[in-house]
Order: sequence, then C-alpha cells, then structure tokens
Amino acid sequence: MKVPANISAQTQSRKADHIRICLEKDVQFQHTTNGLEKYRFTHCCLPEIDYNDIDISTIFLDKQLNAPLLISSMTGGTEQAAIINKLLAQVAQHCKIAMGVGSQRVAVEKPSTVDSFAVRKYAPDALLLANIGAVQLNYQYGIDQCLQIIDILAADALILHLNPLQECIQPRGDKNFHGLLDKINTLCSKVPIPVIAKEVGNGISATMAQNLIAAGVQAIDVAGAGGTSWAKVESERAETAMQRRLGKTFADWGLPTAECITNIRGVAPQIPLIASGGLRNGLEVAKAIALGADIAGLAMPFLQAATESEAAVYSLAEVLIAEITTVLFCTGNTNLRQLRSSGSLERLE
Repeated sequence: MKVPANISAQTQSRKADHIRICLEKDVQFQHTTNGLEKYRFTHCCLPEIDYNDIDISTIFLDKQLNAPLLISSMTGGTEQAAIINKLLAQVAQHCKIAMGVGSQRVAVEKPSTVDSFAVRKYAPDALLLANIGAVQLNYQYGIDQCLQIIDILAADALILHLNPLQECIQPRGDKNFHGLLDKINTLCSKVPIPVIAKEVGNGISATMAQNLIAAGVQAIDVAGAGGTSWAKVESERAETAMQRRLGKTFADWGLPTAECITNIRGVAPQIPLIASGGLRNGLEVAKAIALGADIAGLAMPFLQAATESEAAVYSLAEVLIAEITTVLFCTGNTNLRQLRSSGSLERLE
C-alpha cells in the first residue's frame, strides 16, 4: 500500500504531539470519573491467611501473567516512543505482565518507524498486543496490513481500537465508520490470533459489546471514561476554532469504566474482559477485577514513569502489584478468583 510522504509525516508528527500533550497539558476528564469511587471493599480485620500465600497470577488469552496488569497501548513511531516502548517491554517481561503498543498505522505508512514497535526481543515471554484503528479498514487497510503489524510485534493478539469521537475532533480525522462490523467480522475470521476490540477512553456499552462479539471479536477492552480525554488532547492540536470548540464540548463525553465492566459482564459472562480508562492504582485495579474484569490496563501512569526514569517504571509495577496483593490480604482472599466471588466489594449510595 503506497502512502504519500506527507500523510506518513503527518501520522508521525501526531504521535509526537500526543506524547507531549499528555505529559504537559491537563487533558484528564474533569467531571466524569471512572466510577470506581462508588465502590468500597469490606475490610477484614482478621484475614486468617498468610500474606505470602497470596497469588495474584492469572491466565489471559492462554498466556500466564504474574499479575492481572496490562501496560495499555500508548505510543510508537518516534525516537522517544522507541525508547519508551523498549523500557515498557522490559518491565512487562520482568514482571510477567501484558503490554500493548500504540497504533501501528505509522509503521505501515513509514517503514523506518518499525523498530519503535518491534519489542518482542525485549519481552520474549510477555503477552504482547498489536494495535490498529478499526476505521482504517475503510481506508485501504485489510488482512495484509493487519498481518504485517502482527508480524512486526510477533503479537499474541490484535487490538482494533474504536475512536469515533477522537476522529471527529482530530485534524483530518478518518470519519467513515460505515460497514465496519462486517469488515471486523471478515478480519476476525482470517487473522491467526485473537482480536480485541478497544475504545480509547469513551467506553463500550453492553449493546456494542454484544455486536462486536457476534462479529467475532474474542476479547473486549472497555477503555471507559475517567482518565485521559482524547477530545481534550485533540483540542490541544486543533487547527481551527471549530475543532477546538468540539474538543471542549465533548471533553467529558463517555461511559464510566465501572459501568462498562458491569454492563458488559452482565450480557457476556465469559468474554475475556480488560478494564481500562482512568485506573491509577492497584486498589482501582482490584475493584475492576472484583466487578468482573479479567485484567486491568493503565496507560498514563506508565507513560509518566517511563519519561521519568527506568527505575520509576519498575517501581510503579512493583507498587501496583503490592497494592493489589494488599487488597486481597485485607479482604481475606488468597487469589483473584476468590476476590471475585467473595462479595467483599460493595456499592456505596
């Protein structure tokens, strides 16, 4: 697929803008939260278990993880992104947790950026997730391009991210989402690895989850509202007053993460489910697991740590694991299965 040089340059520039804006500007949701503050664990003052017996390992998409954690998709395509992805992959390998990369569209358009995504050599055993925008299936992308990005990462699964709001606000956004379910269905039947449908921070409803599962998607990442607002990010990149206005109007648009988890789990009890969207610590991860998620993804905390130092990333992973383990200890549960079934998470109000 031949891509004009100016288009691939725009894609690469956008990647650099996204990192800079997320780190330098206030682009978090201001009013809509992830919804997890509405829940509280019942404290157990006498757990009757040994802390050292607690096991927070899990299996997700047939891959063993030492903790139910995903370093969520963030970046790629620039020199800075290559450094960040290498470090995150090393942490994923060391801690035996999962990792997704940012959209690999730029790698297809500009092959010189491939190395910024090719992190399998740093994480030979980790669960690695390739990533492309579902809307690209309406813009000359098909099975060949998807196989290409899977191969770049030697990926265990392919994320198709869904971002209609972001595309509405983004300069030169791709807004033709017509007929995508059929194309997703075709893609799911042809790629050799599981396909994950993921929003980018506005959430997936129960109805849409059912439609995606019917189309062949084998896992869902809810990526709900409450964390980074990509409407606000794109507003910061706006080239016109209208784009800037749209970004501000829809800055808090979306379905809270907790609501997405419970609603999807209610209609699809068996679908592998990732909770992401505004999660900032291990307590929130544990709440998401107790609500029905299988694993939980964090992006902004890992991005901030990765731009601080190598030690900061390892420290973040260690504290997240310690926080999750502490929740289990203080609720009297020795593993994640017990946490889900214990009824120790209660809804406030």
